[in-house]
Amino acid sequence: MSEVLIAPSPVYVTRPALPDVSVCIANWNCSELLRRCLESLFDQPQGVTFEVVVVDNGSTDGAAEMVEAEFPQVVLIRNAENHGFARASNQAAAVARGRFLFFLNNDTLVPENTLRQLLDMAAGNPNVGMFGPRLRGADGVFQISYRRRPTLGALLHRISLLRWTRLFRSAYYEYRRTSFDPNQVRSVEVLMGAAVFLSREVFETCGRWDENYGFGVEDIDLSTQVNRRGPLLFVSHVEIIHYGRMSGRSNIHFAAPNVAIGYVHYFRKAGASWLALTAYKALVTIDAPVQIALKLVEAGWRYATGRPAKAKKSLLTVRGLWAFLRHELVRFWKA
Repeated sequence: MSEVLIAPSPVYVTRPALPDVSVCIANWNCSELLRRCLESLFDQPQGVTFEVVVVDNGSTDGAAEMVEAEFPQVVLIRNAENHGFARASNQAAAVARGRFLFFLNNDTLVPENTLRQLLDMAAGNPNVGMFGPRLRGADGVFQISYRRRPTLGALLHRISLLRWTRLFRSAYYEYRRTSFDPNQVRSVEVLMGAAVFLSREVFETCGRWDENYGFGVEDIDLSTQVNRRGPLLFVSHVEIIHYGRMSGRSNIHFAAPNVAIGYVHYFRKAGASWLALTAYKALVTIDAPVQIALKLVEAGWRYATGRPAKAKKSLLTVRGLWAFLRHELVRFWKA
């Protein structure tokens, strides 16, 4: 009698449906802020299917352990050291499965149905490259949520040796302040990187985040790259609470030098001449010790006049400038 082989029954594995949105968060030493951010996403309806990917850059305050213990639904990537915002954000995007990517700072709170509103805007405006919500501080004050692309002239106004001449004042204020209207939906040049929403296709086509940026200015670069494909849209009726620069202030020794280096990298990519960049680097280098002296005097005066909180901000600037001169000056000149 011939042997009869019975094939095993097929096993069907059901994979979770792809989410509409992947929220990508880069984190470094901001455990409590990150907890609040994640709670705001998960504890209220968002109106879409979404996932959250957190990339922890070697935090020493237990942030990664907190995510693992309290938010098991989060996809967690743990780096042994700080790889910077751009590289960590690219890591998050690489494992994300959503059709749209929402890059979000850890010092934010996301109101209910925010993701639904952003997704609806994207569906209704397929020609737009990237969307940015309105940012409001915890104090209720609107924060600048978009601005113009910077120029060398605008940044020269920040040089204390030149500020008193007022030669570059109009360029600086046009870049930093005068163009912001928090109540208007409009096309803009640069969206603040605290919260930006775009399709995976646009993100990949435009080259992702440039990992040559360590911390700061990468949002200007991404905005510039995306704007070559489609306009950037500031969406005033969608709002995010943003504590603002919390990670940078708590890690000023890392943030301040990388912002200075980031601007040089950006201007080089934008086509600034060797002579212009060399002059800019020389002015920044010469100005750093001058600013340290001025900020120390300012801190002393603020303490003497009963404003300790303001004095601490002055000293924070001193710490950042000192870290720049002591540890990152060579990298600044090589940028």
